[in-house]
Amino acid sequence: MKPQRIVSKRLLALGAAVLFGFSFSAVNATEPCEDFGECKVLIEINSTDGDIGFHFLMDGDDLIRAAVFNPDHKQIFKYRTRRELRHQFLTETFAESAEPLCFDPTTDDDPDNDDEDFVTLAEFLDRWSEGTYHFFGIGEGWEFSWGHTELMFDLPAAPTALAYEEEEEDGDVEGEISWVPGDDLGECSGGLNQLVADGVLPDPAGVPVAAWEVVFEPDVEDGDIVGSFKYVVRIPGDAEELEVEVPDDYLETLPDDTKVKIEVGAIGFGDNATFTEIFDICVNETEEDLCLEDDDDEEE
Repeated sequence: MKPQRIVSKRLLALGAAVLFGFSFSAVNATEPCEDFGECKVLIEINSTDGDIGFHFLMDGDDLIRAAVFNPDHKQIFKYRTRRELRHQFLTETFAESAEPLCFDPTTDDDPDNDDEDFVTLAEFLDRWSEGTYHFFGIGEGWEFSWGHTELMFDLPAAPTALAYEEEEEDGDVEGEISWVPGDDLGECSGGLNQLVADGVLPDPAGVPVAAWEVVFEPDVEDGDIVGSFKYVVRIPGDAEELEVEVPDDYLETLPDDTKVKIEVGAIGFGDNATFTEIFDICVNETEEDLCLEDDDDEEE
């Protein structure tokens, strides 16, 4: 074994011992966490498609190795840079788990979902643990970084009644997205009432919303540059009016009769997020329902 590898393993062991020798107090996930500029763990739900996933982020300085540990101090993720990346280093790392359906697809009307993986909400929550997740890193000069953040099961309710309206004023087209707070998790609400009754989850309708995130995304063919022209904005969770204007100078960049998908997400104070989507919105419409037709219909 090479001397460097011996030193590396000893340093990793020492770092882990130091990490777990401290007793950490809870901090908000979006604040700097000890030696990391940012770290967070969160649950994200798509209430429309009915899928659920685990996300995490760490942001450090010139890292060559890093790892994430669950509340039981078991490693759930690690990386080690090699070759070119070993000399360039890493800073921010963001990862998303697979996002299986949160309902049995064989009970759905869509046969395309029948072969999809699924996990019930109860099974997902049993798989993950509330509590403190620890982040550990090694930098360019073998200096150690560590931090921690909390994963909570406070899942905000899915926004509902999403709507989009366009008006033309003085030759400019103005778009407005609106929504109202919901009271459940949409397609991921199976077993929700029992989980709330058992104290596993707080009632989503009562979970405070820190921010609303709105995503306005053109629905175009792969490779079309217009597909990257997303409009994304956040407003405070306690905003008096739950609506967002889409700038006219942005809308002007989109071709006529462009299909658009709109997402509105409720972001909790623990960073958990529940999104709702609407599809087949038509912007810069030149002929009624033209961009809502299926491709097969257009060819005919």
